[in-house]
Amino acid sequence: MTFRHLRTALPAAVLAALVASAPAFAETLAVTAPEKVGMSKERLDRITTVFKAEVDKGELPGAVIGVVRKGQLVYFESLGYRDPVAKDAMPANAIFAIASMTKPMVSIAIMMLHDEGKLLLSDPVGKFIPALADMKAGVVKGDTLETVSAIRQPTVQDLLRHTSGFTYGGRGDTPVHKLWPASSGTSGMTLTPQDFVTTLAKAPLLYQPGTVWDYSLSVDALGLIVEAVSGKPLAAFLQERLWTPLGMVDTGFSVPEAKKARHAQAFANDPRNGKPQFVLQADGKPLKFDCGGGCAMSTAPDYLRFAQMLANGGILDGKRIIANRTLKMMTTDQLGADVRARTTSPVLPKGYGFGLGFAVRTQPGIAAFAGSEGDYYWGGAYGTYFWVDPKEQLTAVLMAAAPGEIRTQNSPTLRNLVMQAIDQ
Repeated sequence: MTFRHLRTALPAAVLAALVASAPAFAETLAVTAPEKVGMSKERLDRITTVFKAEVDKGELPGAVIGVVRKGQLVYFESLGYRDPVAKDAMPANAIFAIASMTKPMVSIAIMMLHDEGKLLLSDPVGKFIPALADMKAGVVKGDTLETVSAIRQPTVQDLLRHTSGFTYGGRGDTPVHKLWPASSGTSGMTLTPQDFVTTLAKAPLLYQPGTVWDYSLSVDALGLIVEAVSGKPLAAFLQERLWTPLGMVDTGFSVPEAKKARHAQAFANDPRNGKPQFVLQADGKPLKFDCGGGCAMSTAPDYLRFAQMLANGGILDGKRIIANRTLKMMTTDQLGADVRARTTSPVLPKGYGFGLGFAVRTQPGIAAFAGSEGDYYWGGAYGTYFWVDPKEQLTAVLMAAAPGEIRTQNSPTLRNLVMQAIDQ
């Protein structure tokens, strides 16, 4: 695939941005007419119509959206503004804070070490982070918080599937929540790795390990395990083992000075309720540690390459990133009947279980948006989203700096618009 082929399929501005920022993207994700892979261009164009309308209404500052089917790029569009104040157009290679879309990449990193025999899913967290070797469970009795022994210690598998008993302090108001850091982003900005571990060591578990799915700081702990096992900072490990091999040229835990003109900005206030909005690193302050749960930055071209590697069974450009069988295990529901309260958090909708780093659709129905049994996804709190549909051989990525209520509308809307464009 060469740039000559791209010129016939993409608008000049989009092409220029892709050529400048990510040549590997252009070379290996071939652009094709949607009809050649069973999709309708006319119906895909509805994506542009719908999201442009959101920009025109002032609900969305801008977005970059890409869709790949059968390894072919069938839709790629940048809409609206990179900076809604300056009103500069959204570049195709705009850099976004991807929040929890960091988690799937760190989950892949852990499983790389698993494939090398350097850890087991059954290993207790304390094997790698000694300060977390004897965690207690919290029990609230009236106004009193007591602790009891854990039925067992959290494991690597628990961290991957969010059954560790860890939580996010900002996702509840119990006495236990108050002892946990509010979020991954808050942790990355305010705590050193040592401070983070010390805080977790003092906090009781919200649930007994292995009993409840609860969205949490688990993947931040996984990032520290990657560091402990590999002997490298998380960013260095991901750069060497994931981002460079995949040609993800704009992905990292910071935005370099030379690239800040491409850093996508959100509205200062939520357009629906007027409340101030927060997006990590919008002020340019460096992180205190590479938080694996929500601190990475990336672009639509970069994340499409990551997603396509997953869709290909763990390989891209002839480079195997993760074993095919390992990826199948990761994208299979790991909760089972023994894990209760799967919907304690709105981020895991009905119809979905959770694998090792991904929400996994367990049946065709139940979920209130289009999809296929076996598809898997994750999103970020600042407005980003992706999914992989193995049955339809499809991947899609949405990048937007939209942390408000509208993000809960954007992701299912994109899902429905992409799925309705499939003709065969």
